[in-house]
Amino acid sequence: MTDTITDRCTAKGLRMTGQRRTIAEVLESSKDHPDVEELYTRASSRDAGISIATVYRTVKLFEEAGILERVDFGDGRARYEDAEREHHDHLIDMNSGEVIEFVDPDIEALQEKIAEKLGYKLKGHKLELYGVPLKKT
Repeated sequence: MTDTITDRCTAKGLRMTGQRRTIAEVLESSKDHPDVEELYTRASSRDAGISIATVYRTVKLFEEAGILERVDFGDGRARYEDAEREHHDHLIDMNSGEVIEFVDPDIEALQEKIAEKLGYKLKGHKLELYGVPLKKT
C-alpha cells in the first residue's frame, strides 16, 4: 500500500471536507483498531468542531467505499482498520482486550493446503485467535 486513506477517498470521488480529512488522518496514524468513540476523541482533539455524528457518518462512508474494514473482536464494539493494510491475523487478549497483529508463514501455508485439499483456491481469510496470557512461573 503506497497511497493514503485520503488519496483513496479522493480517487473514489468522495468529497473531502476538512473534517473528513482530519478523520482520515487520524485513521492513517492509528496503530490500533479504534472504535468510533476513540476516533471521535482523537479527531476532536485536532478539531473541536467535529461531532460524534460526523465521525459515525464518515466511518460509514469510508466503509461503504471499501476504504475501511470493520472488525469485531467479540467485545460489542465495532472497530476499524485500513482495508488495504498488509495482510495480518489477530490475537485478542480476553483479559485486557489488547489486539496483537501477527503474520505466520506456517499458518498461511496450512490454510492454503486445507483449501486445496477441500478443492478450493483460497482468495482470502480472516483469522482471529482469542486467548488469555499464560501464567508466569
